[in-house]
Amino acid sequence: MAKLKIYGIPRSRASRAMWLAAELGLDYDNIAIDTTGQSREPSFLAVNPNGHIPTIDDSGFILWESMAINLYLAKKYGAGTLYPTSLEDEARTWQWSLWGMTEIERHVLNAMFHRAVYPEDKRDAASADESEKAMQAPLKVLDGAVSKTPYLLGHDFTVADLNVASVLSWARPARIDFGAFPKAADWLARCAMRPAAKTARDLQR
Repeated sequence: MAKLKIYGIPRSRASRAMWLAAELGLDYDNIAIDTTGQSREPSFLAVNPNGHIPTIDDSGFILWESMAINLYLAKKYGAGTLYPTSLEDEARTWQWSLWGMTEIERHVLNAMFHRAVYPEDKRDAASADESEKAMQAPLKVLDGAVSKTPYLLGHDFTVADLNVASVLSWARPARIDFGAFPKAADWLARCAMRPAAKTARDLQR
């Protein structure tokens, strides 16, 4: 069987797939495609016509979109461990994964870019503050969800936690204040302390 290929670079959404691969113990080849032009070259557009990363090639099966990739890999290689077996918990896994993208990602990325990434003269402090303000309601939802159980689906870490935590991994450089959300902060720290999460972070250095 051909080795899994993950197209992208660690300092991108591809890190989600790399974290999951480490959790699953999957061996993979990282095809280093960045967003400064390589993702628009014809050779990569033949793999993903959208020109975005990450993309995977799993023995000839091509898939784009980071959340779809992680849900697929977790179900194929981690059913019963990282991926739940009940229909209800599967649906909750999709729910939280999509929630992370729709409720959190845009805001945390905007705050990060305006507080840490853009050159000083390009940063808009008011825009970053507005994004942090917009995160208060979803962070309250997350805080409530992990107030009674250590993880989103219960007592065990799953791909639902990984997917949401991967989005919130940008909260630290974005300098998002979790003071009002202590349970969410504890949950995020638990996810970040996992050995596979450290492995994924080390690839970004």
